[in-house]
Amino acid sequence: MLHRIYFTPGMFGFGRLASYDYFGHLDRALCARLRARGERIETRVLQVSPTASIRRRAAKLAELVAETCGDDGPIHLIGHSTGGLDARLVASPSAALAGPPGALAWRDRLASITTINTPHFGTPLATFFTTVSGARVLRALSALTVLGLSLGSHPLAAMSALVAAFVRVDRALGFELAVFDRATDAFLQLLDDARSNDVRQYIDAIQKDQGAMVQLMPEAMDLFAAGIEDRPGILCQSVASMAPPPGPGMLLPALFRPSSIPSAAIFSLLYGISARYDPRYPCSAPTASEDDEEKLSRVFARTPGVRENDGVVPLRSQLWGKLVWVGYGDHLDVLGHFRDDRRASNRASDDGGPPHVDWLFSASGFDRARFGSLVDAIAPGLVSSGCAVPQSLATGPSR
Repeated sequence: MLHRIYFTPGMFGFGRLASYDYFGHLDRALCARLRARGERIETRVLQVSPTASIRRRAAKLAELVAETCGDDGPIHLIGHSTGGLDARLVASPSAALAGPPGALAWRDRLASITTINTPHFGTPLATFFTTVSGARVLRALSALTVLGLSLGSHPLAAMSALVAAFVRVDRALGFELAVFDRATDAFLQLLDDARSNDVRQYIDAIQKDQGAMVQLMPEAMDLFAAGIEDRPGILCQSVASMAPPPGPGMLLPALFRPSSIPSAAIFSLLYGISARYDPRYPCSAPTASEDDEEKLSRVFARTPGVRENDGVVPLRSQLWGKLVWVGYGDHLDVLGHFRDDRRASNRASDDGGPPHVDWLFSASGFDRARFGSLVDAIAPGLVSSGCAVPQSLATGPSR
């Protein structure tokens, strides 16, 4: 049986940019496990602005699947961050998406949706990013994400300037917005011309369309949660994580890695904003299932509160469907973008892929073993749900 898997990125995410494949680690690890089970796999990644409106992104996802899904095989959607909302919207029976006729005809073959650290109930960070200063911060952080992951190093001077400006923004004191533009330009100067053009187009797209930021605000997601309709008959599974609250002890390991000091400071600021709480719009499900609460308590040896998050999304906003994996990790760790302490000559992935690179220094302790357990938790659902798709639909029309 041929499984067709579609990955869709979210906040700070992209498909392939500056010679770096954002979903590369997850794609390779998941395919290896499915092929070991005797399954055939075909994967694609949606290339779309991470901050475009959810409806626009979902429409592009629908078109991509329609154009590439062929006549056979169950279809699986895997979304990270906002990408999980794209998948839920495109699958919703009541969704009205703009697109050519037949763009949604494939949904009868949809077997599963997997969301990874998705803000199903919003995130306070989106509220900050909708401000004038926050939009500048988002642009600079997005550029830093591309550079940190693709180059594996950080421009310390520009990062330090960004941290200083970020602190002033968060404290609502006077500052010059030009600081963020200078920091972004400094990041881009580290790239060669070919890659710089790609990244500049990516950054410009974020600046021109930030519809998703408005929609991810807790107040807006309150309406999304009330109006979205999960498609019956498909597997709905989620992955969730949180990072330890930043504290003085977090900076001690960073002292041995100079580039991690400003990175840790940026993460601390992101964590603090994401921890903001409004009881009217709490960024969490009204009630969590007993299974979810038991799993949370067992994994963390306590019941996590409403303020705990992965640096971008509150933990309790990530819970949806069947919670197949939860643990300590930040927003990028869960995709394989974590610190790997092995010597550079031995840092290639076990399957020959690129090394694991971490620029969000969260002291989460996420590592290869934890990433492996996460992928192990996702894979079985894809196989079982694919088998559940009626054979007449999975194989397409008879010839």
